[in-house]
Amino acid sequence: MERLSLKTNKRSELVDITGKIQALISKAEISSGVCLIFCPHTTAGLTINENADPSVKSDIINTLNKVIPEGAGYAHSEGNADSHVKSSLFGSSLSIFIEGGKLILGIWQGIYFCESDGPRQREVWVKMIKDK
Repeated sequence: MERLSLKTNKRSELVDITGKIQALISKAEISSGVCLIFCPHTTAGLTINENADPSVKSDIINTLNKVIPEGAGYAHSEGNADSHVKSSLFGSSLSIFIEGGKLILGIWQGIYFCESDGPRQREVWVKMIKDK
């Protein structure tokens, strides 16, 4: 298992980690298999979405903040209840095929770490399973 360290800079942001995940696969010299990616945080998550137009990231963040606003009278007393809800919507793990030593993603897709309670120091755990 590999641990990818990330430093987020905003309370809510989507960080493209596609290149970092691909670099781990290249380093491991895996030509075919599956890449498992896990976020061990309760106020962050993972998603796959468009990585060609940066406005998609801001649209996602702005929509989430409208639908799940910060400080909307939640019972959770730490002030980050909205972050827990957002991370549940994204989810904590992804599974992506590896073929020819490359992640198999759609033409416009990228892998995003979804910060909802930053800025923070974060981790993403990555496990690659090689085909026999």
